[in-house]
Amino acid sequence: MDKNKNLKPKLPKLFISLSVIPSIVLTIIFMIIPTIEAFRLSFTNSTGMGGSYDFVGIKNYTYMFQDSLFLLSLKNTLKLMAVIPVITVLLALIFAFVLTQTKLKEKGIYRVIYFMPSIISLTVIGIIFSFIFNPTMGSLNNMLINVGLKELALAWLGDSRTALWCIGVTLIWQSTGYYMVMHIAAIDGISPDIMEAATIDGAGQFQILVKIILPLLRNIIGITYVLSLSGTLALSFILSKVMTGGGPSGSSTVLLQYMYQQAFTNSNFGYAMAIAIFTLVISIGLSVVSRGLTNKE
Repeated sequence: MDKNKNLKPKLPKLFISLSVIPSIVLTIIFMIIPTIEAFRLSFTNSTGMGGSYDFVGIKNYTYMFQDSLFLLSLKNTLKLMAVIPVITVLLALIFAFVLTQTKLKEKGIYRVIYFMPSIISLTVIGIIFSFIFNPTMGSLNNMLINVGLKELALAWLGDSRTALWCIGVTLIWQSTGYYMVMHIAAIDGISPDIMEAATIDGAGQFQILVKIILPLLRNIIGITYVLSLSGTLALSFILSKVMTGGGPSGSSTVLLQYMYQQAFTNSNFGYAMAIAIFTLVISIGLSVVSRGLTNKE
């Protein structure tokens, strides 16, 4: 009996250890080791095709900020990160408020409809929106022509002024429902007594939103904003690759697409790894911000 009592406290620790070992092993194999290898190769002139390569020091990193195409892809990425998360989180918050605080019928159906884009393959979404923005057969131009706005019909994905923002619109459509569900969960977690007290005091829907919901959702809004930032950084690559190929003239090229191009098209693997490490630093910065937003005083 005494031996069994001594074993009982150790069993949970043993179970936890055995449970996390597979995750730790997979993380080491598929994340930590590749990251270390990418960091090492970023200081070389490796072509990624095997064979020998030389150590070039920080040459790849210094060239990075002299490369006009890299700077353009960085600029495009920062544009998307400055605009898309703000619009996405705002729309998600509005939809969440409408679906929780109004007497709209069939709310469940609307939740499913809004959330559906976030579970569809991003490649499929890119193909669908490529057809929507098609200058001749696309539904957008056809709609503009049918309502008498023919002068607004453009070659959306072939125009350097609009190609990047077509990708941005697609990102917003794809991700808004995902963050809406997070905001709905947060609003549902607010005590009904608070809402009831505000209603009794004569607060309208707008006052409830501004004075109660927004302050109480400050942390979750911060989290969804940072998640949207990192999502924009990562997912813009797939849409740019599928919808525009980075064109025209690099106007819709983003960081990860340029990295992919350098690695697998130009066989400039060492330089591509330098871009990857630069992007990783940005991602770590976003993680630090997210950690700060989720900490409670």
